[in-house]
This record gives sequence, structure tokens and C-alpha cells, in this order.
Amino acid sequence: MGFPRTWVEFPNPDDSTETFRCDLTWLTSRWTCIFGQGCPGIYSSSPEAGCCTLGAHFADDEDHQRVAEAVARLTPERWERHDEVGADWTETDDDGELKTRALGGACVFHNSRGFAGGYGCALHGLALEEGVEPLTLKPDVCWQLPLRRQFRDVERGDGTSYTEVQIGEYERGGWGPGGHDLDWYCSSNTEAHVGAEPVYVSNRAELVALMGQAGYAELERQCEAFLAGGAGASRHPASE
Repeated sequence: MGFPRTWVEFPNPDDSTETFRCDLTWLTSRWTCIFGQGCPGIYSSSPEAGCCTLGAHFADDEDHQRVAEAVARLTPERWERHDEVGADWTETDDDGELKTRALGGACVFHNSRGFAGGYGCALHGLALEEGVEPLTLKPDVCWQLPLRRQFRDVERGDGTSYTEVQIGEYERGGWGPGGHDLDWYCSSNTEAHVGAEPVYVSNRAELVALMGQAGYAELERQCEAFLAGGAGASRHPASE
């Protein structure tokens, strides 16, 4: 945390009221998800669950409905807890917010390593089986992490305003005070910066979903120019 980063701003080609502000240091890093390939999990008590320990909060009703439609297609062969959980796969937290249930130190959709239907997220496995992007079936928070999109209203000196859409790294601090309680976290950890491609390439589908096709195309151009900049560019230290 606290290392130099390089940011770029450009107008949203699809919306004149928005400006993207993107963290080139993060988006050109070699981070990749290492779930099942050395990930020790965010809590040492649930090392096999990766970051799928607390259950996923839904962004809105549309997010919940989309996931519910996918859950209805899960079978006992694909979802280890199918018969145990059934239709009771959601719960509310202490603030009354709806989320997926957590059982035994993991989200109810987490399949154990020995499960014949596949280790990891049952919804992710269903997406691969159906030949669609996992982001179309999983809760928004699951497919976005550790990308982070934030919105901020900015007032110009001439009295006009625009919405800043920030695309960056969901680092440990993004979890608030609870981030201190995580035993391990991937985004700025060298063990996870072993990707064959930079984040803007490996997470293209997610970035297109967050920014739109035209916005992503401009981001791609900016990332390529940044990487061509050589030693003067601020590289992510975990990728060095």
C-alpha cells in the first residue's frame, strides 16, 4: 500500500457526462487469480475457500434475480450443497442486506476440492459448462473483485459537473477496518502476480462489462502506450 501509481483520465465515449479515471499501474500488472493454485485463502481457518468465505452481497435486485435464475439450473451433480441448501441459499446480514449464505466457513456455492462435480464456485462451473462468461451468472461482487469501480461527482470551476468513474485495484484497504483481519489478500501480493497477460487483457470481459466496449477500447490503447513507456512508468511492485 502507498506505492506510486500512474492514472489516466479520458471521457466515456458512450456518455458525455462521465469521465473514466483508470489505474494503469494496476491494470498493466501481472495479477491473476490463483484459486486452487497456491491461494491460501483470506482466512487461515478456510484455506480451501479462497475469498469465498463470507458469502456475497447483492448489488441490487437485478443482480439477485440474475443469480437466482442461474441457481435454478444447478443440479446435485454440479452443486455439492444442492440437497442440503435447496431454495434456502440466501440470508440477511446484521444490517438487513441480502447475501448468499455462508456455511462451514464458505459460501454455499463453494464446492470442496474432492467434489466430483468440480472444485470451487458452482456458479462458475455452470457458466463454463454452458459456454458463457462466468460474470453472467455470478454475483456482481464476485466477478468484479479485485477490480473496483467507484463513482464520484466532480464540480468544475465553471459551475458544470461530471461523474468520475474510477477503475482500479480493490486493495486490502477497500474492505475498510475489516481488511486488517484478513490473514492473506491477493491483489498486492507477489504470489498472485504471475499472470501470463496483464490485467487489462486477462480481465477483458469484466472490464468491458464495467466500462462498455468503447470505453474498454480506449483503456486498451492507454495501457499499451503505458507499457511502451519503459522505465519511467510506475509499475506495480508486486509484479516486479
